[in-house]
Amino acid sequence: MTHLQFLALSPFIILAAAAIVVILLIAFRQSHTVIQVTGFVMMCAVVFAMWYVRDTLPRQVPPLLVVDGFAALFTGLIIFSVLVVGLLSYIYFEEREENPKEYYILLFLATLGSAVLTISRHFVSFFIGLELLSVSLYALIAYLRNRNNAVEAGMKYLVLAALSSAFLLFGMALIYMETGSMEFSAIARVVDTKGMSILFFMGIGLILVAIGFKLALVPFHLWAADVYQGAPAPVTAFIATVSKIGVFAVLVRFADAIHLQQNTLAVTIITVMAIACMIVGNILALMQQHVKRLLAYSSIAHFGYLLVAFLSGNTGVGAAVFYLLAYSITLLSAFGIITLLSTTRRDADDLSGYRGLFWRSPLMAAIFTVALLSLAGIPLTAGFPAKFFILTTGVQQHNWLLAIVLVLTSVVGLFYYLRIISTLFASPPLTPVKERTLHPFFYAATYASLVVLMCLLGWLGVYPGFIVENVRTFLSF
Repeated sequence: MTHLQFLALSPFIILAAAAIVVILLIAFRQSHTVIQVTGFVMMCAVVFAMWYVRDTLPRQVPPLLVVDGFAALFTGLIIFSVLVVGLLSYIYFEEREENPKEYYILLFLATLGSAVLTISRHFVSFFIGLELLSVSLYALIAYLRNRNNAVEAGMKYLVLAALSSAFLLFGMALIYMETGSMEFSAIARVVDTKGMSILFFMGIGLILVAIGFKLALVPFHLWAADVYQGAPAPVTAFIATVSKIGVFAVLVRFADAIHLQQNTLAVTIITVMAIACMIVGNILALMQQHVKRLLAYSSIAHFGYLLVAFLSGNTGVGAAVFYLLAYSITLLSAFGIITLLSTTRRDADDLSGYRGLFWRSPLMAAIFTVALLSLAGIPLTAGFPAKFFILTTGVQQHNWLLAIVLVLTSVVGLFYYLRIISTLFASPPLTPVKERTLHPFFYAATYASLVVLMCLLGWLGVYPGFIVENVRTFLSF
């Protein structure tokens, strides 16, 4: 490995070192606060390292990895999300019965797995990153083992994730048998020469099944609601943002390498999945009275929207990145409110618990309202330009059916978001709600972070051009 290759990998090395540092801190019996602050500093170091090495990109690290502008964008999204999740994790676990220290080891290992996916150019690094992410999530989901629904959610994810890994490996084996290589670019050269055989396409299909599970795409979505409901609120936020960003990044890189969007059969299958996600996700969300389950089903619909940009090929990558940024900020804001309202016994999951929130805490209600309006794609929030860019890429590629379904299902989604908003501003319950007592500094820091996220949603909704231009710059690396 050359000096420049090592330098390009330094952000990921620091990310791996974060888990080791936490292990050492636990060995020396440091407090939860020390571990939290150290983890935050390490994540900031990753961001600084990624910014420092930007002039050395793109950099190949054959045969497994490539660090380029595309990877830098998605890794930046991942680290940004983890910084917020880490802060939410502190206030969530500080009053819980479980020892929260080992939680951060799992959190950073899962983050490393997701980050490795963004730089993967080989099936081996693809599988290692995905399994590092998945195995960490098994424990994170069931971390509060005294809760029955947490253990149940962890077991469901474990069984279904193991099954999806089997599909993934079988698909990789079929492709390797046909092409004699596991490197994306080498596979693409064979496909360009010989075309896609039946066995090769079967391998692609099996890989799409595995990725469909990780992204909770229809019909591989059945785990989503139970896992979202059973997992701790910060872990749910992590699953909804970090894990899906990494998986979507490797899907885009692999599809671009083998020109998947140019295959008629593949486009037809993914189009059907996208339409099914948009329709099924919104319809199931309509029937939910639990906020976390509602957000689980709405996330299915949102990744259906994201597939519209995915089907547009290279022209849709910029729109997809902006959509993921807006989606991540929005969900982190929403789960931040859920975390603040959760008690030591249960998460703030029942919609009735949000009744009259505006009269108890106007700032919380304002942040949650802006987040829900952004998810609905209302103008002056980040969700509006995000959906507009997705719709534009679909229209430019003449995907009229997808564009029409996107618009119609967005109208349906508006109903259940407005239902939550109306509950926030309803008359408060007669029984007063007990407020949580937290460390003043972290309570203030969490509030400040959520206010910043709310302002970002407004800024991106009014002036998205700055982010769009920077995304284009990074993608040109």
